[in-house]
Amino acid sequence: MSGSVSRFLGDSPLRVLLKLAVLSFLVGFAMHAFGWMPIDVWYALRDAALDIWRMGFDALGRFFSYFVIGAVVVVPIFLLIRLLSFRR
Repeated sequence: MSGSVSRFLGDSPLRVLLKLAVLSFLVGFAMHAFGWMPIDVWYALRDAALDIWRMGFDALGRFFSYFVIGAVVVVPIFLLIRLLSFRR
């Protein structure tokens, strides 16, 4: 059992626990120094995801407006060409 746990963790459980404790202390110290709280990180990630979501729909809106602007020019020209070639 210990071999499968060590293989899953990548090292012995005690060494992994020690590494995680040191890393947690360093991250906690840095977050405290910058005045960050874990909930602030969560809100920042959420806001970034929402901004990306909104940018995606803004891009679709721009695509649609480009499509309409182009269609205002292309469709009448197409119809004019079809009418002129139909007479022949």
